[in-house]
Amino acid sequence: MKIITLLTDFGLDDVYVGVMKGAILGINRNLQVIDITHNIPPQNIAAARFCLLNSYSYFPTDTVHIAVVDPGVGSCRRCIAIKSTKGYFIGPDNGIFSGIIPLINPSMVVELNNSKYWRIPNPSKTFHGRDIFAPVGAYLATGVNFEELGTQIDLNNDVPPYPPFERGEDLVTLPLKSYQKKDNEITGFIQYIDYFGNIITNIPDNIINEKNWVIKINDFIIPKANTYNDVKIGELVSLIGSHGWLEIALNCGKAAEKLSLKLGDSILLTIKQ
Repeated sequence: MKIITLLTDFGLDDVYVGVMKGAILGINRNLQVIDITHNIPPQNIAAARFCLLNSYSYFPTDTVHIAVVDPGVGSCRRCIAIKSTKGYFIGPDNGIFSGIIPLINPSMVVELNNSKYWRIPNPSKTFHGRDIFAPVGAYLATGVNFEELGTQIDLNNDVPPYPPFERGEDLVTLPLKSYQKKDNEITGFIQYIDYFGNIITNIPDNIINEKNWVIKINDFIIPKANTYNDVKIGELVSLIGSHGWLEIALNCGKAAEKLSLKLGDSILLTIKQ
């Protein structure tokens, strides 16, 4: 049974997610559809990029991943599909895939301009998730050849490792900042804030994991720890999260609220000698 995953900012209060699933199962009711999340903050492509980056690798390598956070829906932005040995990825060409591209080494990318595999020849200008992405994903998971989905996009596969990552002009990328290291200080940036209010930076574990550090934000001194429970309830802690990035948390609370921080804000980490 082939798997399709869905990642959107649609929420669960409206019918949009259910309608997408109906569009998929109307083509092949034997497909397994799994929700990654539908609680991406509205129009937040950067958050969607992070969540896709941290979820795709847990699925079989023939999984079809549909990611739709699409504030440019109906505009001239392209609808694309990506083929790789790590899976297939379908969604808007708006930077949502810029986190995974360096890791999956795409073998082909196509623009989804073959209306044979859309739900209808004239799709809605506001719901490409239903009319293009969902049916294309269903057809692909059912066995349609990838090359039939549309026109191939030329790629420059000479991609530097992540992070940092710059793609060029062939696919859209997000203008995200990379961490900066100078002497015993590392300046990172917040790339995601999760449901628990944990602050996830773009500082990877491989440059700090064996070191001792401290973080100062305003009047707060935030120590290094291994678990949330290493500090008392209501206290701040910094640690390497399960995703492999430096994280700032508040034991039984929301660190982002306590520190009044948001996506894109900077974090200064000092390595203790």
